[in-house]
Amino acid sequence: MIILFFSILEYLFKSCFTGPPSGKVSGLLALVSNFQLNCPQKTSSRARGYTLIELVVVLVLIGLMLGLVVPKFHQAVLSDSLDATSLRIIGLVQNLRERAISSQVSYILHFDIREKKLWSYAGTASEEKQEAARERAYQLPVDVNIEDIWSWSSGKLYDEATIRFSKKGYIEQSMIHLQSQDGRQLSLELTPFLGSIKIHDGYVDFDRG
Repeated sequence: MIILFFSILEYLFKSCFTGPPSGKVSGLLALVSNFQLNCPQKTSSRARGYTLIELVVVLVLIGLMLGLVVPKFHQAVLSDSLDATSLRIIGLVQNLRERAISSQVSYILHFDIREKKLWSYAGTASEEKQEAARERAYQLPVDVNIEDIWSWSSGKLYDEATIRFSKKGYIEQSMIHLQSQDGRQLSLELTPFLGSIKIHDGYVDFDRG
């Protein structure tokens, strides 16, 4: 459009001094016709481009989709961390029980609840070996917390706790309470004789009575 505007001005300027050109089609009409032939049509321009309103609508729809998807994705990630942590603890408990039976040595699973760490060592381990095991402790994910640990002999503990595995594979009856940042809770119940672990959704309070 800018090119056409200046071309028309140039034509009018020349016409003032030389007069209008002769012929069936005036120079002005020819100029406009030539511009229309060389420029893309209005409909094709719309087909290739987007208006501001269309872009705004697309951005609004993308925002709505992200508002629906992101919270569900965040919740799924947190749930995966909680499930993975519970499976890690279950695997460790089962492994310690098998090692205690096979080696005929008692084992201890130690929890630092506030620091969210756990490690294990043999009941006959020296202080140096216990400290070395502590340095190799498993660190829970940032979005998973240990609320507390209940055991038959000690009740609820909020700082540190230990679970013992005897030579015969007996486990002290215990309950490990885990929670993710989104509020989801899992309770891991350790039974003394069967060596099995039950997973409960939510916070299950175990009463010795």
